[in-house]
Amino acid sequence: MPPLHPPRSREQRRVVAATVVGTTIEWYDFFIYANTAALIFGGLFFAPLGSGAGVLVAFATVGISFAFRPLGAVVAGHVGDRLGRRAVLVASLLLMGLSTTLIGLLPTYAQAGVVAPILLVLLRIMQGFSAGGEWGGAALMAVEHAPTGRRGFFGAFPQVGVPAGMLLSTGVLALLSGLLSEEQFLSWGWRLPFLLSIVLLLVGVLIRRNVDESPVFQELQASKSRSDVPLKAVFQTEWRALILCTLVVAACSIAGYLSTGGYLLSYATGTLGINRTTVLSAILVASMFWIITTLIGGGASDRFGRRRVLQAGSLFTLIWSVPLFLAVDSANLFLIISALLILTVPLGLMYGPQAATLAEAFPAKLRFSGASIAYAAGAVLGGAFAPMIATWLQTTTGSILAVAGYLAGASAIGLIAATMLADRSNCALIEPASDTSLPTRLASNSSPESFS
Repeated sequence: MPPLHPPRSREQRRVVAATVVGTTIEWYDFFIYANTAALIFGGLFFAPLGSGAGVLVAFATVGISFAFRPLGAVVAGHVGDRLGRRAVLVASLLLMGLSTTLIGLLPTYAQAGVVAPILLVLLRIMQGFSAGGEWGGAALMAVEHAPTGRRGFFGAFPQVGVPAGMLLSTGVLALLSGLLSEEQFLSWGWRLPFLLSIVLLLVGVLIRRNVDESPVFQELQASKSRSDVPLKAVFQTEWRALILCTLVVAACSIAGYLSTGGYLLSYATGTLGINRTTVLSAILVASMFWIITTLIGGGASDRFGRRRVLQAGSLFTLIWSVPLFLAVDSANLFLIISALLILTVPLGLMYGPQAATLAEAFPAKLRFSGASIAYAAGAVLGGAFAPMIATWLQTTTGSILAVAGYLAGASAIGLIAATMLADRSNCALIEPASDTSLPTRLASNSSPESFS
């Protein structure tokens, strides 16, 4: 595996900071909702439904936002392919941060009746729309600024935003759970993580405004080779890559959302009765390791190819599905932490190469649309209702092994899709221009030596 040297030039450091900080904030916002929904939103916003149904509906609101990701991806993809990657970076972050902050100001059902859940769902839709555009901009900025031999590693940095956002959101919730009483947390403490988003938002926007446009997009501008309707072209000419990339993302998303994205927290605290702070601390530790394994997974894909690393991650997850949930069902904290730490290895192998894989799967002029739609559609199939499906499977069958089977089946689909997807690790990110007098900035950007 190539050494994981940090980016050295000023622009490289700016791009890495912009993608990591931005996606971390984006996913902090998203996970803070998923975890809070798992803990208390059923009672706060859906009280008339009762505890069991209230939790299911709260999880459904997590899924509703996913339904609007494809719409966000379509809009962001069109803007990103026509006007540039950088504009989408700032706009998506602003929308996500503002909607999250407003959730922290919402009245509960006891205070406003049915108006409260309606407003909650509307803000979740805003979060989903912004998330649909966020990933594509961050991933392409990272990959398109990278040299050919380091795209997997550079593309892993926006992927780090997923575990880093989980780490930050879980840490905040664990801290509040430890410092506040149950009554204080339910009364006003749950609002603080959402209100914190406004501070993180300001930091993220300041960093992203100073990043240069992607050199690939600048080359597209110079060659005037942009597509008038990139969405239409993606479905006409790149439908196979779109389907396979969507399935790869879906399998990866199911693994992430079942383990650290809400379901495990709900099951461990609600069904097993484990202390909330204890479970949050276990997820916190796993998230820290997930950051490391994601960077390793991205770097490994530069050496061994995207396909092999994705295959290894999917197969590992399939094998580990049953032991993982047996460990959780034991209610033994040591076993739970150990099982989650082991799971971070295949999660990193699947998440790390994802940005480079999706970027390389589509031609430059359709890349933002293709990658964003595949990622958003995969998130809908894999993450939208995964916690709710898992909860339904467990309560219906009375066994958590049904959830393990769900994860194993998803991993098998991801393995097949990764096997069928063409590996373009060493291909150029932009097609040669017909006019040889066009600027050759990409040649210097594609040299591994310039990043050494």
